This record gives sequence, structure tokens and C-alpha cells, in this order.
Amino acid sequence: MATPTYLPFIHNEWVKTYKSITIKNPYSQKKIARVYLTEGDFLDMAVESSLIGFKYSRQLSGYDRYELLMGIVHGLEKREKEIIRTITEESGKPIRFARNEVDRAKLTFTWAAEEARRLNGEYIPLDVAPQTRGYFGISRRFPLGVVMGISPFNFPLNLVAHKLAPALATGNSIILKPASQTPVTALKLGEIIKETGIPPGMVNIIPASGKTAEILVKDGRIKKLTFTGSASVGWYLRSVAGKKPVTLELGGNAAVIVEPDTDLDEIIPRLVTGSFAYAGQVCISVQRIYVQEDIFESFIDNFTRETRKNAITGDPSREETMVGPMIDNDSAKTAEDWVKEAIKGGATLIMGGHRNKNFLEPTILTGTSPHMKAVCEEIFAPVVSIESYRNFTDAINMVNNSHYGLQAGIYCNDFKKIQQAYNELDVGGVIVNDYPTFRIDPMPYGGMKDSGSGREGLRYAMEEMTEIKLLAVRGYKNPDK
Repeated sequence: MATPTYLPFIHNEWVKTYKSITIKNPYSQKKIARVYLTEGDFLDMAVESSLIGFKYSRQLSGYDRYELLMGIVHGLEKREKEIIRTITEESGKPIRFARNEVDRAKLTFTWAAEEARRLNGEYIPLDVAPQTRGYFGISRRFPLGVVMGISPFNFPLNLVAHKLAPALATGNSIILKPASQTPVTALKLGEIIKETGIPPGMVNIIPASGKTAEILVKDGRIKKLTFTGSASVGWYLRSVAGKKPVTLELGGNAAVIVEPDTDLDEIIPRLVTGSFAYAGQVCISVQRIYVQEDIFESFIDNFTRETRKNAITGDPSREETMVGPMIDNDSAKTAEDWVKEAIKGGATLIMGGHRNKNFLEPTILTGTSPHMKAVCEEIFAPVVSIESYRNFTDAINMVNNSHYGLQAGIYCNDFKKIQQAYNELDVGGVIVNDYPTFRIDPMPYGGMKDSGSGREGLRYAMEEMTEIKLLAVRGYKNPDK
């Protein structure tokens, strides 16, 4: 059987370009697609198309945008099994998590559709001084223009949806660059989008290298950049983006605090999933667990037992698999090297640590130091460190001892401590009585410090893709005053 070929989606057409790459299944290493890249004059073609698309998109009513987005939802429903299979094949994501990703993407587009119908303005009284009697104002949000969205490999559908959905809901046009490792899912979504009858140019999907995408980031015709990916790349792109607003959803180093008043039998299975699902390749995967010293030994024993039992490694197409392959050999080797470095520095390896090509065993460390890369950097692998603390303030300081600040979890039933954590943890989201890997798509999502700037989550992203414009009116003025 011939390898399927996919082309860039520009101005509602599939455009043949000059250079292509081969996409392989991270598990089997079989070729699954040939994808053509967007370079040179084709980049300008995409921008010009988006400028034309914006002339259409800015005129669409809230209802028109709602209908368009719901058309995408219906298309995903029709091709759901195919999209699930594609996510698993090109990213190595275990199929049960791929299925959840498709469900989340449908929610993302549905919620954006609803928000498109309630993108509110405001009445502003301006008759607040003697000289402004009779004045009033209204404000509305207007689309910015052409949005550039760059998405990562680990959620090849739903993080693409988090770029496309708010842009379309607000009347922008968008150029999407999917991750080079996982462009096929995005291009299949392009097929669904085309079938909705969308005006040409509102969505362009352009597989491209990171270096090529940088050209568009610098382009003044692009009015907004929204990027999800590594901290180093994200902050660099912000530095070259010029005056355009930039949303960055970057790395994390998610930590959990476990207090003694929690039920370990209930929370440990959840934390094992948060640590090792999809080989830890989620920016809010559990990477650090801080356990109050009175329950530390019991926690370690139970967590290790649960990991051996349920963190099943293997073929991502099998329902029972929790830990599939990492995206490539280099990523797995880097994580393995960081684990070895930690052990050499005095950490204790409780289990795991061995690599076979791009498979890394679920790995548990203790006795680590905050400066070890496996602790202080985003490892993006199935590796977790577990340490003890004496008092709650110590635990908060341990969580904050990181240059990342995306989300943190706290298992605790003392409301004063919950308030303290909410006030003092330097993260974008505090999750109580669940792991920090929790995300439901309408919620505001983003981080502090090196974890980024701005927020995703439909209404919040829509605000960042629009600008407020005021209409001030000199109205009726009583001539007797």
C-alpha cells in the first residue's frame, strides 16, 4: 500500500509544494505519511490568503461563527474513530488517551461556538462631569486580524483546537503551523474544516519547520502569535515577534503536596496516572510529589506498588497501555541521562530508569536535590521524584523552588491550608484534591515565570485575540442646564 500524502491547506486548496518529510509511527517506526512542507513563496501565499480570509471573517455574525464551529464538531463526530487512530499512530499516544483527546476537542469547538454568540460589549456612562452631560459610550471587542498559531506534538488535535477555535469564534483568520512530528491530525482536521464551507483564507494549515515559521512570526501582517511548546523556543519567538501581542503556553514542572488528612488508597492511582500517562509527555504531568513526613514511607510503598501494577508499558493501540513510546529516541535518551545524573548525585532509584530505544520505564526517584535536572527542569518523560516535608509552609516553598509555574496540586482538607496554597503558590492554577494534570478546556490555563504569559481556555483566549474599541456618543443635552 502506498504511503498517504498530505499537502498544505492554503486558501481552501491542497497545495503541492517542493519539499516533503516522512512521518513515522513512534511505536512501530513504520512510515504512516508523507507530508509536504510550506516554504518560500508559499508562506507569502498563506499570509495573503489569510488577509483575504479576514475580510470575510470579520463580517460574520455571531450566529454564522457558531454554525461554522458546530460544523467542525459534527465533522469530528463523523470521523471520530479515524482521528483517534491517527493520533495514536503519529504521536504514540495510548489509544484511551487519544479517545479522550477527541472528546475534549469536540468540547473545545462546542464551547467556542457558544462563546461566539455571547461575545459581549459594555454600556459605559460618560455623563460623569458637568461638561459631559448627555454623553454615553459603548465598547465592543473586535478581531485583531491574522493570527499565527503554533501547536506542539503531544496534543495534535486538542491543542490545535485551542488555536483555531477562539480565533474563529472572534472573527479572526488564522495560519496554523502544527508540530513537525504530528502534522497529519491537523491536516485531517483541515479536511473537516473545508467540508463546512468555510470562506477561503479563514484557516490555513501549513506544515513547516520551526525556522520557517519564524519568518511568519516576524511578519508585520501577522497581528497575533499564540504558541504552545518549549520555554526556550517560546521566549525566543516572543523576542522576535515585534509589536504583536503574544500568548505563550510553555513548559511546566508540576508538583503535588500530599497532606496526612487524605485517603492514600483513593489518591495514589490518580497520581500514578498523572505521573506516567502518555510517558509523561504532558506539560502538567506530575513530576514532583511532596509528602508529609508522617505518611511518607507508606506513600512510597503504595505508589510503587500501584505503578508496577497499572503503569503498563507497550503498544499504544492496546486499551490497557498507559505508557507508550516517547516521541523520539533523543527525548528518551535525554530523560535517561538526567535520571543517571540524579543517581550519580546521590538520588535513590526506587524503580525504572532503563531505556530501550524511545521507551523509558516508569521511573521513581527519591533523595533528590532541587538543582538536579530531573527535578528542576521539565523532563517531559515518565519520571517522578517523591520527597518528604515536615510542615505545610515548607512544602509550599519546595513547590515554588522552580523557574516554572504552570499548575500545582494539593491533597488537603484543611481550608486554611488550601487558602494559604492558593495565595502563596507561584503557579497559574492550584488544583485541590486532584492532580495538577487536571484540565477542562473552558478554564483559564497558563502559567507564571518560565511557564509563559497569557491564558488559554476559550473565553480567555478570545479576549486575547480581540481588542476593545470604544464608541463615545454626544447625546441629548438638556438646554435648560
